[in-house]
Amino acid sequence: MKKYFFIVALVSLVCLYNCSDKPEKQAVTLKEPTSIEELGELLFFDPILSSDSTISCASCHKPEHAFADNVPFSFGVDSLKGNRNTPSAMNLGDRFFFFHDGRSESLEDQAKGPIENPVEMNLPLSVAIDRLKRHKQYDAFFVKLFKRRATIEDMTTAIAAFETTLETADTPFDDFMGDIDTASFTASAKRGRIIFNDKAKCFDCHFGPDFTADRFRNIGLFNGKDLNDSGRYGVTKNPEDIGKFKTPGLRNLLVTGPYMHNGMFKTLREVIDYYDTPDKFVANSVNRDSLLAKPLGLSETEKKDLENFLIALTDRQFVKK
Repeated sequence: MKKYFFIVALVSLVCLYNCSDKPEKQAVTLKEPTSIEELGELLFFDPILSSDSTISCASCHKPEHAFADNVPFSFGVDSLKGNRNTPSAMNLGDRFFFFHDGRSESLEDQAKGPIENPVEMNLPLSVAIDRLKRHKQYDAFFVKLFKRRATIEDMTTAIAAFETTLETADTPFDDFMGDIDTASFTASAKRGRIIFNDKAKCFDCHFGPDFTADRFRNIGLFNGKDLNDSGRYGVTKNPEDIGKFKTPGLRNLLVTGPYMHNGMFKTLREVIDYYDTPDKFVANSVNRDSLLAKPLGLSETEKKDLENFLIALTDRQFVKK
């Protein structure tokens, strides 16, 4: 079982930054980190890494939503809207690909993307490092923990190290599998697990501790018209990858909606309805996976049981008492 980490809420950082040669103005005193992971946590929540010092990683990866966002597309600097749904930053330590199209193959490389992206944080990495060096506290933190002043490599290493602490396994499902508590995993959820593994074919793509095979699938959300995000194809240029996206993990689904790479489904029930009869939603999809060639034929009861199983994969820290 994976170790469960409780994420302590950070105090809000209200800092003023500029791009001159003067030291960075510091409106608050940061708590000195005792580890690289804690330094990464500070950086994750600090808007110092955005061009106008208004957007942090946590602006889109919200802790209360399992470090995902609760809107279809997040907003970056200057209120610019992104073009893909913000995925959860939790349970990524064992993943091989990052971003919906898998264009990064390490958390460290992934950390660079949003900082430089013009519609997210819009800050050249060289400027980000200059800011950290001119910030007296960050400068001291890097020297203490890395034995040198900030570098791009050390900055992304710290952010990635923090993200690897965001592991969750305090769920009814995990307790059931570990024979710790079988009561909280309801009869409906148990039936839903069977449906997940068999009739609904979910297990063909979603398996392992985090319910992802780290593969790319076209589930029918590309038609070259109103649904024109070609996904993995943009990385590989392989025509077979048109419309394919990385299979996401399924932990904490209760709080990570809306769903899919484009946030088109607001609820888990809508997701289940789509997989049951995809043609009712997208009749003209291109290269849809053969697993979805026919309707699943799920009954109303089966859909509810499957939904309850998926909810049982959500960590208790996100479930309202």
